[in-house]
Amino acid sequence: MTFRVTILGSGSALPTPRRNPSAHVLNVHEQFFLVDCGEGTQARLMSCGINPLKINAVFISHLHGDHVYGLFGLISTLGLTGRRTPLQIFAPRPFDEILAAHRRYFDTELPYEIRWNEVRTRRSELIYENKVLEVRSVPLRHRVPAAGFLFREKTPPLNVRKEAVARYGLGIAQCVAAKRGEDVALDSGETIPNGELTYLPYRGRSYAYLSDTLPSARAAGLVGGVDLLYHEATFAAGDKALARQTGHSTTVQAAQVAEKAGARRLLIGHFSSRYKDESLLVEEARGIFAAAEAAVEGASYEIPLKREP
Repeated sequence: MTFRVTILGSGSALPTPRRNPSAHVLNVHEQFFLVDCGEGTQARLMSCGINPLKINAVFISHLHGDHVYGLFGLISTLGLTGRRTPLQIFAPRPFDEILAAHRRYFDTELPYEIRWNEVRTRRSELIYENKVLEVRSVPLRHRVPAAGFLFREKTPPLNVRKEAVARYGLGIAQCVAAKRGEDVALDSGETIPNGELTYLPYRGRSYAYLSDTLPSARAAGLVGGVDLLYHEATFAAGDKALARQTGHSTTVQAAQVAEKAGARRLLIGHFSSRYKDESLLVEEARGIFAAAEAAVEGASYEIPLKREP
């Protein structure tokens, strides 16, 4: 059961030979979700071996070009390569107006439907849900309305312990009740607490994407306990004033958010093109949060299953 993030782009406004503008792909149980779609995303999908036709939904954090310019070419390509299933796009206003203008002049006819879902940027909401995943918006602090996203794998159904079935002679109906989380009454009249009968096969996993933003205690609280946190770190600590002026975070501020959130791992990215070597940026972040690393273009970050005893 896969839960994997692939970095397609982790640069900022200006692409460089080593870093493309923002785009991530999250694979949850072989369902694919695109998070931001900067210029060049199509090519990066191909080079990473990800079929664009498999994308279930697209999540756009805000309407700055380095997070959305690649989407319109992708929309065209999906039509040319035979997509028939609807494509859901989650983005703040006025994305609907931008999409309408694009379709007026370019993709006037598509063989599939585009379903835009507004992302409100002032409050956290459940914006997407299926059988295995929930996605919540996370309000961010940027120069334009922006939201991050928290992807959380749903808690799996309880399993009934084999030794409990044998010990208490449980029948099918009693096992079904136990899987629903109920205590079970035996024929003898004794009631067995559910905790003695069942176990959680694994803990649901999570990934949060916070970019672009000033540091936010509110966002840290909303992604509390996240397994993998991607937080923008556009600037080094010494450029704190510039970060504030432009609505971005420094390496140290990103690490502080991870610490407040109780994150297990931190990926930093959205680096300004002024930095030719990110080792200093990682060193600064690790001074606050030891489990910090730089997002690497083309790399995948697996969140393994944590089996329960």
